[in-house]
Amino acid sequence: MRKPSTSTRFQQFSAGLKAEAPLLFGVFPFAMIYGALAINVGIPAGIAQAMSAVVFGGSSQFIATQLIGSAAPAVVIILTIAIVNLRHALYSASVSPYVTKLSTSWKMILAYLLTDEAYAVTIVYFNKDLPEKDRHWYLLGAGFALWLTWQTGTAAGIILGAIVPASWSLDFSLALTFIALVMPTLKDRPALAAALTAGLTAVLTYSLPYSLWIIAAALAGIAAGLWLEAKG
Repeated sequence: MRKPSTSTRFQQFSAGLKAEAPLLFGVFPFAMIYGALAINVGIPAGIAQAMSAVVFGGSSQFIATQLIGSAAPAVVIILTIAIVNLRHALYSASVSPYVTKLSTSWKMILAYLLTDEAYAVTIVYFNKDLPEKDRHWYLLGAGFALWLTWQTGTAAGIILGAIVPASWSLDFSLALTFIALVMPTLKDRPALAAALTAGLTAVLTYSLPYSLWIIAAALAGIAAGLWLEAKG
């Protein structure tokens, strides 16, 4: 029997915003560095900002910017972005059971907002024993918070341009953000095995072209977790 809903849409949306808020301190400088890098390699400001709105993917935007700066062929840039963003298919598969009853329009909006950080806080929330009604507004709030921060961070980076010194190493703040996201989820052996296997695979395959190490690490981590779960 479905539990009675005690949350309004606004409450769900606000809860998503609040859950995402602590992570935005790592996202903003990352977006700012992207904006500055895009300008430094010769990408026009309008196109650099449009990439954040259309692609909306930090890793793929950084890689695309570097490839554009090295005058790589368009087909290579497009394929690289597609490969790097394959991990979002895993996020989609994970979230899918919770949004099956939504309309196509809602699914398209949520798919667009389903980034790394938004997924991390949302899947933890979705896995709780909570009423289903209006729960997708939580993902909308988390995704919108990240989207707005990414757009404003990009704009700030474009404006600042080369003023931001490379010695600041602000990009490392994103790695710290992901560590903070992963640690609370390591509550059992399969989760721990998945994390360790993915991390080790990422290190061993980092030299693969087109950032294929991301996909290799994800698949290896999933396989390790599923194997341990099957063993019971």
